[in-house]
Amino acid sequence: MALGKDYATQQCSAARALEVVGERWTLLVVRDALYGVRRYNDFLVHLGIPRAVLATRLQALTAAGVLEKRRYQESPPRDEYVVTAHGRGLWPVLLSLSAWGRTIPGTLPAREFRHAACGTGLGVVGECPACGGFVPPEDVEMLPGAALDPDPADPVSRALLAPRRLLQPVVTEPV
Repeated sequence: MALGKDYATQQCSAARALEVVGERWTLLVVRDALYGVRRYNDFLVHLGIPRAVLATRLQALTAAGVLEKRRYQESPPRDEYVVTAHGRGLWPVLLSLSAWGRTIPGTLPAREFRHAACGTGLGVVGECPACGGFVPPEDVEMLPGAALDPDPADPVSRALLAPRRLLQPVVTEPV
């Protein structure tokens, strides 16, 4: 029997979620968007993703309401992709997946996440152990971890070396 291309016969919310974020590269695009990457070329250089795949993923994430496409320049027309409230709901999923990835032997953390208000490291689903509640992505400070290259080649990776709040736009060129 051939492997199906979707989960249409599954009556499960996890299967519906996989219809949106289950393709290769999709969660990495969402991750970068949460990190503040907004422009097509920045996604392209940071992820090393094929152009056609990136265009398809951005279109699908926009259609699903995870990202919103916004015009930032009229001439020539250029758009950016901003995480919606619906997309911010994927933050605990990505944080948990990253925490699970750190349990793989030999893996060091690439990023560390803290509650910006109190400086406490987040729990695996985005909770602050000190304050006792879920920390929304806009209140999360991201810091480089031990696994990051301290001198990366691409401008997005260089911009992401500095401590920063999630969702704040990555700036790779003079404004």
